[in-house]
Amino acid sequence: MAKLLLVEDNEMNQDMLSRRLRRRGYEVIIAADGRQGIDVALAEWPDLILMDMSLPVIDGWEATRLLKAQPTTRAIPVIALTAHAMSGDRERALAAGCDEYDTKPIDLQRLVDKIELLLARSRT
Repeated sequence: MAKLLLVEDNEMNQDMLSRRLRRRGYEVIIAADGRQGIDVALAEWPDLILMDMSLPVIDGWEATRLLKAQPTTRAIPVIALTAHAMSGDRERALAAGCDEYDTKPIDLQRLVDKIELLLARSRT
């Protein structure tokens, strides 16, 4: 069972997405801001991180840059999640170190497909 870290400050989004992912067989751990996301990633070593980009304390852009700068967390795939589907956001997320990008509202099957692709890549 893959362990996913969901870094999301909105409690309704946390609850909805974590329940849907658990039903799909994933273990889901949650962090409510970018600083906590970094701390949980370092303590829990998730297989993949779902990173909201609009977070308090440290935003998702900076949290991803910090995680990708550390040797212990560099290889963990990160999927950027954002409601701000503006032109250039995908490129900005990839430049920050995200491995993939998805928009809110979440299309669960599309997100699971991206999760599975990145998990398969990280296992090889």
